[in-house]
Amino acid sequence: MNIYKLNYTDKETAIANLKAKGVYIETEEGLSYADGVQAIVEIGKIVLIDGTYDEEGNEITVPVYADGYHYDVMAIQEIDFALNEVQVKNPKHSFAGYNTNPEEIVLP
Repeated sequence: MNIYKLNYTDKETAIANLKAKGVYIETEEGLSYADGVQAIVEIGKIVLIDGTYDEEGNEITVPVYADGYHYDVMAIQEIDFALNEVQVKNPKHSFAGYNTNPEEIVLP
């Protein structure tokens, strides 16, 4: 099984690339997984530092986000995502039973 952690500039670019790579296919019902793709997880923006808010919900400090818009893909086949594939030290998401060795992971 191949696990890919991906980073794009925005959601639209991500979806276009996932379709171009044959990960997503368009059907009458919308986007579906292509054959061999087990899962696609839209992570979105990753919060590095939480914002703070008062008791009424007003923002005191703005949250800090990692650059980009993130997806995780699990597929049987190997897919070349080129520069969109990243390695992360502390992933915000992982697939159950498919843990990565933290010793081998580096920050992008």
